[in-house]
Amino acid sequence: MAERSLLESFLSCHVCSETFRDPVSLSCSHNFCSSCLKKFWEQAGNKNCPICKRKSSKDPLVNFTLKELADSFAERQRTSSPEMAKEKEKEKEEVLCDKHPEIPSLFCEDEQRAVCPVCEFSLHQTHKVVPVEQAVSDLKEQLKSDLKSLQDKKDKYKQVEETYNEMSEHSKKQLLSTERQIRAEFNKIHQFLKEEEESRLAALREEEEQKGKTISREMKRIQEQISSLSDSICAVEEDLQKHNVPFLSSYKATQTRARAQSSLSDPQLVSGALIDVAKHLGNLSFRVWEKMKEKVHFSPVILDPNTANRWLHLSDDLTSVRHGDTNQQLPDNPERNTKYVTVLGSEGFSSGKHSWEVEVGDHPFWTIGLVKESVDRKGKRSALPKYGVWCLLHDSGEYIDVVGKTVRVKKSLQRIRVQLDYDMGEVSFYNPEDMTHICTHRDTFTEKLFPYFYIGEAGDAKTSDIKVCQTEISL
Repeated sequence: MAERSLLESFLSCHVCSETFRDPVSLSCSHNFCSSCLKKFWEQAGNKNCPICKRKSSKDPLVNFTLKELADSFAERQRTSSPEMAKEKEKEKEEVLCDKHPEIPSLFCEDEQRAVCPVCEFSLHQTHKVVPVEQAVSDLKEQLKSDLKSLQDKKDKYKQVEETYNEMSEHSKKQLLSTERQIRAEFNKIHQFLKEEEESRLAALREEEEQKGKTISREMKRIQEQISSLSDSICAVEEDLQKHNVPFLSSYKATQTRARAQSSLSDPQLVSGALIDVAKHLGNLSFRVWEKMKEKVHFSPVILDPNTANRWLHLSDDLTSVRHGDTNQQLPDNPERNTKYVTVLGSEGFSSGKHSWEVEVGDHPFWTIGLVKESVDRKGKRSALPKYGVWCLLHDSGEYIDVVGKTVRVKKSLQRIRVQLDYDMGEVSFYNPEDMTHICTHRDTFTEKLFPYFYIGEAGDAKTSDIKVCQTEISL
């Protein structure tokens, strides 16, 4: 088979790639079909050799020896198996140049297509042309690189898809948990309102009962006076019906009694006998709300669970946080802090003055303060202003300020007061027990700032939870 391919190559014209038909030889010893060479020269406009490009100084001569060999080989080809002939014909149909009967063995990078030697010589002399094998190898490497890029891009999309699936599942859990807590809070409020309603209705009934007793008592006294007066009136009327001597003997006693009763003061209605409706209804909602202060608490900072690192566990009311022993299965949403064990407040500040207190107890490792909204939540950073962090750090009894300098305090701080004056560009820290100033950092704020909490492991400390202190409600 190798010998056959070699012979076929030797007996093939370099222009048409077919077995020689009337082969002629040039002075450079290259051979071509007579008709193919003539057509090539007509298209090229010169008489250069299609292979070596040397100019032919003489007319081509018929190569009888080559013609005899070519004719013999062509005859054997015709008598070979039909299947092989068919396959060979199919291969030729697939690879022949669309302009010349030549196998495209070159690739034009300028026009990005395969060309045959005839095309290259006549149409692509000024173009960058390379062998097909080299072009295929280079382009396949490029395509492999493109394939890798596509696969990487697909992997990224699948990763985001998986995160969205995690977020969807987590959102369902959030729904159930939040519904439960809302119902629990409203049940407390409903219970308080029900008890308050019953208490106020009982007070109303009690007052009505007391006022009713007062009226009954007064009415009984009035009725007794009416009865006594009625008796006196009857006695006077009876005496007036008597004649001389009987009248004279009884009138004095009747008159004395009548005059005594007539001299009595007129009856007066008792004030306050009616129910004090105003006391029961006046500002009712406000007074109930005022009483609810004992049941309702306000926290100036609410922690945002969607920003919490997976190691951090938040309380149900979102006011305290601790470093847990388990890494929770939480979605890697854009807001979540993944590099450090931090959590942010749910509300940011872009103007005005704000303050809150944080109970730290004897917790050995924490960082408390503020961060800008665009702070890097996924990568490596330090708790310094240049990274958008303005905090006070505590590490096993040592306090470090915003710019990394050690701060001296009189005694271990149990609470920290964080104070922000956004417009003045100040972040300050105080000991709320006596408002002793710890440190202040001045800066220019250009975006929204959020409360920031970094919580390390509590170890053997009594305080495991860092808690935002509640404040009194002003009405």
